[in-house]
Amino acid sequence: MSFSMTGYGQSSRPYGGGEIRFEVKTVNHRYTEISLRVPREWTYFEDSLRKKVQEYVRRGRVDVAIIRELPEESGGPVLNRRTVRAYLDAAEILAKEFDISGELDLHGILSLPGVMDHQGEPPVEPMSSEELEKLLTGGLEESLRALSEMRAREGIYLAGDITGKVEALEKLQQEMKGLAPALVTEYLDKLRQRLEHLRDGSFPFDDYKFGMEVAIFAERSNIDEELTRLQSHFEQCRALLLSDEPMGRKLDFLIQEMNRETNTIGSKCSHLAIGTRVLEMKALLEKIREQAANLE
Repeated sequence: MSFSMTGYGQSSRPYGGGEIRFEVKTVNHRYTEISLRVPREWTYFEDSLRKKVQEYVRRGRVDVAIIRELPEESGGPVLNRRTVRAYLDAAEILAKEFDISGELDLHGILSLPGVMDHQGEPPVEPMSSEELEKLLTGGLEESLRALSEMRAREGIYLAGDITGKVEALEKLQQEMKGLAPALVTEYLDKLRQRLEHLRDGSFPFDDYKFGMEVAIFAERSNIDEELTRLQSHFEQCRALLLSDEPMGRKLDFLIQEMNRETNTIGSKCSHLAIGTRVLEMKALLEKIREQAANLE
């Protein structure tokens, strides 16, 4: 199944009269990058939370926010004066004993751990480390499942769009395959007409040289190999879109290869009809590349 790299999921769990809210957002990224934002007292569980994310997301940037929300009746934050005084005393000692310059400003003090406390915060029923870890990973997994459902829906749409464009590419490739045999015949007729027009009796017509010229042109303008490789790439694209493995980077590589074959065809053939189809193929490949950039 194809998965988009963009999505959002959320969930919540009751905790201490309030709740814990879990939010997961993913966006495009070349590799896997996970950013966790959790309350300071729960940073111990970051490794378990990161592993849980990796079970669901294999490519893209993932932003995880775990937010503890207090009940409405709980009091607001209050200043812990004893903690502030301890910080200021410690700063004074450091400055005198180690000759360190600088001062604590208001913003710096307020951002220090323990300076602000929540007044009237309801007591939390004691939980073991294992129970709390299970609570956090369970809530995160629920939001990850919601994220996966959204990414799967978007992935199905992207895969369908790319499949349709691959079919359009294949149609153009088949049209070029049908036009290719006429390249040599048209060149032969045009070359013969030019020679007939130029012949004034001053030089003899040499059938051997004429045949060699046509043979050289036929060799240089032969696009059978490029057309065959394109067909192979189309089939690989379809197989990728049906697989359960991350496909974005592989699909990007295939698009580069198809672009290379298309450019080679364009450089080999000066035929107007084939040249028009080459331009159409390049436009389609660019649209596929833009869509593939969103796939995991």
